[in-house]
Amino acid sequence: MLIKIEAIVREEKFEQVKSALQDIQVNGVTISQVMGYGTQRGYTEIVRGSEVDILLHPKIKFEVVVSSEEWEQKTISAIQKAAFTGEVGDGKIFSYEIRSAVKIRTKETGYNAVQSQDNL
Repeated sequence: MLIKIEAIVREEKFEQVKSALQDIQVNGVTISQVMGYGTQRGYTEIVRGSEVDILLHPKIKFEVVVSSEEWEQKTISAIQKAAFTGEVGDGKIFSYEIRSAVKIRTKETGYNAVQSQDNL
């Protein structure tokens, strides 16, 4: 079974989360800069003398594919620990099963498509 984990975290937690994933030897991470809001909502800022409502906050999205529920829990735990501040806006972690995966270059499928090494 392949499981995709998506974590949306504060920008300032980028290095800590990246290091946490490296520490547990997770390979194949995709990272994106995203914008959004949840409970945190927006805030008001003065821009060129005018009040502006800022509704979206910059965040970092990590995407990881792992091969078992054991690795799913290990990965989620590492991200949660690294991204935690205890304040509103720490982010969210989502996980879900992947139906299929194909490596374009080699046509490998499933586990072999996402991980060449035996550590995941």
